[in-house]
Amino acid sequence: MDFKDVPAIVTGGASGLGEGSARALAAAGARVAILDLQEERGRQVAEEIGGIFVRCDVSSAESAEAAFAAAREAHGPCGIVVNCAGIAPAGKIVGKEGPMPLENFNKVIQINLVGSFNILRLAAAEMANREANADGERGVIINTASIAAYEGQIGQVAYSASKGGVVAMTLQSARELARSGVRVNTIAPGIFMTPMMAGFPQEVQDSLAATLPFPQRLGKPEEYGMLVEQIVKNPLLNGETIRLDCALRMAPR
Repeated sequence: MDFKDVPAIVTGGASGLGEGSARALAAAGARVAILDLQEERGRQVAEEIGGIFVRCDVSSAESAEAAFAAAREAHGPCGIVVNCAGIAPAGKIVGKEGPMPLENFNKVIQINLVGSFNILRLAAAEMANREANADGERGVIINTASIAAYEGQIGQVAYSASKGGVVAMTLQSARELARSGVRVNTIAPGIFMTPMMAGFPQEVQDSLAATLPFPQRLGKPEEYGMLVEQIVKNPLLNGETIRLDCALRMAPR
């Protein structure tokens, strides 16, 4: 898909992988709408890339529908959507204080998995009404999973389940939306320098980097954005989950 003036939506675009994606898409010529709960930072990034910011809770149907309407009014029907909004709290199935509270598990599923589907369903409906290019393509949706979907560590039960669900949606969604000319792919990142990671002491960051086969450093958000750009550009990439992880296979703890 060509990027020039194509309306794009990036959830979680105020920071981390979402910001890297938003900047990459804007630099390629897309008209970017950042959907996030971080208003101050979201508005700042949007101003820097010549896009717009819309406050959005991805786990809420009403909030997401209103955000899509605002983005559509500003830029037109979306042709590119990147789902990066998510949370990654730790918690064991049975901890020192007993079994994990069910609401803790539910919250992660609602934001990471239900939130991803919420955005996907709205994007698919909007893209289906866009004019197709020469290949019959009308839109590209990119979800964010994690290598924890495959090698969830101890304490990642909710996170792993949510990201495993995102992986499981990928091929099915690509097959179903093929009739509309919409491609669906997922990126499963490894260890990246996100704002959460930047808050860790340097020795912790160094110890994590040492577990990576090659290169032995944390990923950069702009490198995530590079893959987003490549997925959008390559019309044959469809129904795939791509690991972006320096060949890391996580140990149990």
